[in-house]
Amino acid sequence: MRKIKNWTRSVVRLARSRADSGMTTSEYAVGTIAACAFAAVLYKVVTSAAVMSQLQSLLKGALDAKF
Repeated sequence: MRKIKNWTRSVVRLARSRADSGMTTSEYAVGTIAACAFAAVLYKVVTSAAVMSQLQSLLKGALDAKF
């Protein structure tokens, strides 16, 4: 009886470790699509006129600094 309990516990432990061992292909696909969408939004924000003018003024101020 004890052998059966130990064997059952080891099988359950093994099944749990395999279930959470990594992402499936569909999870990778969704993650990749989400990363691409985030990159596209970030690109649009950084290349917008307001952000570009702020970055240019920041760089101009840093380059014109007096030492």
